[in-house]
Amino acid sequence: MARSAVIDSLAKTPPHEWEVTKSLAGDPRWETTQRIILSRHFERSALLKRFLLYIVAGVIRDRKSEITEHQIGVRVFDRPQSYRTVEDNIVRNYARQLRRRLSEYYADEGASDVLRLDIPLGAYVPVFVQAATVAFEEPVQETLVPNPPASGESSPSRLTTSLLRRRWKHLLIAVGLLVAYSGLLVGLSWFAAIRFHDRQPSLSAPTNALWAAIFGGSSITYIVPADAGLNLLEDVSHHLMPLADYINSGYFSLPLSQLDGHSSEDMRTQQLTSYVDLQIVTSLERLPYFDPRRATLRFPRELRLDDLKNVNAVILGSVGSNPWAAIADQTANFRITNQPGMNSAVILNNAPLPGEAVSYPSHWNEPTHDTYAVIQYLPNLAGTGHLLLLQGLDVAGTQACAEVLLHPVAIAAILQRATRPDGTLRPFEILLHATSLGSSATDTHVVADRIH
Repeated sequence: MARSAVIDSLAKTPPHEWEVTKSLAGDPRWETTQRIILSRHFERSALLKRFLLYIVAGVIRDRKSEITEHQIGVRVFDRPQSYRTVEDNIVRNYARQLRRRLSEYYADEGASDVLRLDIPLGAYVPVFVQAATVAFEEPVQETLVPNPPASGESSPSRLTTSLLRRRWKHLLIAVGLLVAYSGLLVGLSWFAAIRFHDRQPSLSAPTNALWAAIFGGSSITYIVPADAGLNLLEDVSHHLMPLADYINSGYFSLPLSQLDGHSSEDMRTQQLTSYVDLQIVTSLERLPYFDPRRATLRFPRELRLDDLKNVNAVILGSVGSNPWAAIADQTANFRITNQPGMNSAVILNNAPLPGEAVSYPSHWNEPTHDTYAVIQYLPNLAGTGHLLLLQGLDVAGTQACAEVLLHPVAIAAILQRATRPDGTLRPFEILLHATSLGSSATDTHVVADRIH
């Protein structure tokens, strides 16, 4: 069943007992949860909303014993009572997505929320916290009973003196620890500043302006790796997934008649990416301009069109493994297109210059072959930020893009021509050739470039 049909069926079924809000209305935790599920971060996922409502209702109604992986699978995802969590990881997959969406919500619409919701790793029971303070729980009141002391007991004045002495002792210890902690923090900050200064590239580094534009400033940056699972689905079904269909979860309806139901569901739901993309992400995190507070890893199935209007983004992979790469097609000179049957792909050159070819093909079924790739630095959809696309005709091509950017000697002259007088970069495209040897790139060099 296609995902859209699943969501429609969920919307038509009577609400579960825990989805009836009347008995929960007025509780600040439930009101907080309602704001979260009505945000744009949750608007497209009925299952994530149901997941969150179920676990929050369980906490409010003091039914934490029902907030288990198995019960969530049964009550939220309509699994049978006999299903086994070791064989079906749908709850764990959606829990990861839920934590990520909550993190994004509090970095955006929920930044000013006083009461916040958190789902600790390794558990499904949500915790409510007051922003920058302590967990939400019922206040505990202490009552002093002025009974006279029994024979042999200390008098109230002696008790008060003893308590005061102990409190002063604890206060002095706390102050001492605070001073020590502050000294340690200053020392670590000084050490980190030195290390950060040592890591800064020289001002003449050719990619400085590029990384400053992508990771610097106050904008959020999404790093979007390829969807290797989609690539497998396309190969098995012999159907290419256009961006519009991908946004609407069309991969749930690709024909997989060769596979059994369990394998088919795994391929449709798992979030898979390549080892090469993992290496690229790791390398980006080591860049001196990278700031983990403003950069986030975003799986392409969780991305929305509106996201690319307001953020910077690094998009890895071509349209066959990351349909979001298609957003460059309208303005780019070099465009990757797959051949019918998913047997090969080419890079089309829309306006060839003298000495350039009209197309640059690759043959995936040969262990050693020529491959091509394109690096594109373009404005985002609203012109408020930047997109950096690393597109290869195969995995080796994407790897070649990353290696050239991280060791930019081969493209230094192009970046220098693309640099404006104020130090910022004009949009550009760089076409690369490499040899794929066992799916690894070697002998990478520039074939052509465009500066817009």
